[in-house]
Amino acid sequence: MTKQYRFMEPYQFANGAKLQNHIVMAPVTTQSSFFDGTVSNDEINFYRMRSGVGMIIVEVANVDATGKGFEGELSVAEDRFIPGLTALANAIHSKGSKAVLQIFDAGRKTTREILRGQQPHSASAVAPHRDPQNVPVALTEPEIEQIIKDFGEATRRAIQAGFDGVEIHGANTYLIQQFFSPHSNRRTDKWGGDVDQRMAFPKAVIVAVKKAADQYAAKDFIIGYRFSPEELSKPGITIADTLKLVDMLSDQPIDYLHSSMGNHKRSSLINRDDHETLNNKILKVIAGRKPLIEVGSIQTPADAETTLADGASLVAMGRELLRKPNWVEKVAAGDEQSIRYQLSPVDMDLVGLPRGLQRELRTGFLDAMNFTDQETTSFLNKFGQVEGFGG
Repeated sequence: MTKQYRFMEPYQFANGAKLQNHIVMAPVTTQSSFFDGTVSNDEINFYRMRSGVGMIIVEVANVDATGKGFEGELSVAEDRFIPGLTALANAIHSKGSKAVLQIFDAGRKTTREILRGQQPHSASAVAPHRDPQNVPVALTEPEIEQIIKDFGEATRRAIQAGFDGVEIHGANTYLIQQFFSPHSNRRTDKWGGDVDQRMAFPKAVIVAVKKAADQYAAKDFIIGYRFSPEELSKPGITIADTLKLVDMLSDQPIDYLHSSMGNHKRSSLINRDDHETLNNKILKVIAGRKPLIEVGSIQTPADAETTLADGASLVAMGRELLRKPNWVEKVAAGDEQSIRYQLSPVDMDLVGLPRGLQRELRTGFLDAMNFTDQETTSFLNKFGQVEGFGG
């Protein structure tokens, strides 16, 4: 007899948007677009194979050319990208999934090489710890205003391409997080200052996105916001800062929050004496005002069910849906015993992993001369520890 799981029931957002189940595909960085950001057939096939979950969040698409973070990255910076994005949205819709496009600017988390000689930009001219020689230029106020407009225009394009929503990427040390962080934002104008003043840029982006949605989309268009709870930089974002951000976001015209973590049960990396999970702290502040998507080390049906029981509204999977594209269908059929929890390198084509993602997996963790199928138990878990994985 097939087990009855709460996560397999439909879910409805407050704006009326309906999902066929509570499972979300987390944004996963495939690095498989064409050099200019155009959608590739590899990406279309990859997402079509994973349709069937409630919602698929497509990984980072830059809203402006100077916000590109890596090679093989999607772009939604110009109208010419709309046809490819339309094909991508259609593939996601093929088995009933909602399609959400994650929109971002990489800020200082890029290089001159990726930007073809142009210096990266950020809130302030402060280099990241991982690349101290890569000092970004501080954005001027007119440039900040233009990037905010770019987020609105990116939303319009996503709507015209048939996406059901956008996710504002305020996590993983990209530009929006750089404005919120006391490490990367040392400004003294209206875009910087104390923790409340450093929320000005995220608020302005939300306003621009919401304005575009109101103008071009149906009322059930989904707007999400992803954030990272802590930074190890000093000074850096603390969970106390993030709880203030979450309180602000919970009163904004958005439809969900999405905490970005490698393990959804993780407690503070800064205060090791505090054992309460960060997501539990976040849920207390949200206090039912917005749905929270939790992600990180959720693999089995039991994991998904427990995550909902602990207070999350939706459950996101990244690595597990790489390994098992039809995870939801397996659960629906009562065929849980055949769900794959590890992946051999020789099966990457079988599960439709784009060549860009395969290349990163192989070069990052596999020695092609020595790697054997018996050594595959944890290689995708290792991949999941890389900063920036998951869009």
